[in-house]
This record gives sequence, structure tokens and C-alpha cells, in this order.
Amino acid sequence: MERKQFLKSIGAGAAFALLFPCVNGCSSDAEDLETFEVTDGVDFTLDLNSEQAAPLAENGGYISIKSSPELKYLDIVVARNLEGQLIAASKICSHQQTEGIYFSDTDDGVFICSTHNSKFAQDGTSLNLNTTSNPLKIFNTELQGSILRVFE
Repeated sequence: MERKQFLKSIGAGAAFALLFPCVNGCSSDAEDLETFEVTDGVDFTLDLNSEQAAPLAENGGYISIKSSPELKYLDIVVARNLEGQLIAASKICSHQQTEGIYFSDTDDGVFICSTHNSKFAQDGTSLNLNTTSNPLKIFNTELQGSILRVFE
């Protein structure tokens, strides 16, 4: 069945209800989205014994760190990957600089953008077409006892 026949068969109202979210989601018009710049000069520590860091006790757990105005770090995701290593990435998606990156314990552990479903490997490389030329910013991590340092 051709698209035109399919749309006629389900009626205009149903067609609009099905197609509008898809067309809107695929739009390159980003004027409604708040955009951010990825911060440079990141260097901070996190006590893994703190209440804030509790989700990092389990493989696949992650936390979002949002800085206070006096700090210059914007949004960062810190995760314990499925192998138990601590990794950190910018929450600012490299696709359209929207804030929405989170860590997913599916697909062997990837970073996903909640805005456009862009996916990134743990080294920041893109895993789908939305962001092939623009990797996600990944930060260095160093663990000394229960103190995690996140830095560039």
C-alpha cells in the first residue's frame, strides 16, 4: 500500500496525530531549544561516600552534577560503567548543544541525549547519524581512595 492510500484509509485526524510528532521531532528548527556551551577548564573532586554519589556504588549507576553560579563547570554526568570504571561526560549534547545527556546501562553502557536520542560510546564517539562528526566531550577521571577527581 502506498503512503497516500494508507493516509486516506486511516483518515486525516489519525494521520495528523501519527505524523505530527515525527515531523516535529525530525525538524532542524532548534529555535525552541535552549542551547549551552561545553565548559572548559573542568577540575573538581567528588567524595564517593557522599549521599550525592550513592548511585555510583552500583555498576550502571550515574549522577548529574550541576554547578553553582560561582563555579564554572556546567552540567556533567558521572557514571560507573558496566565494568565498574568511573567515567565522566558533558551533559551538553554535541548535536545541537542541548542539555540532556544521561548514562544508560543498556547497549553495553552508552550516553544518550534525551532531546534527540543521539547515542555516544563511552569514549564520546557518536553511535548514530545525528552526531557523526561531533563527539561528546569526555573528561578524565582519577580515583584516590574514595575521592574521584574529574578534570581535563
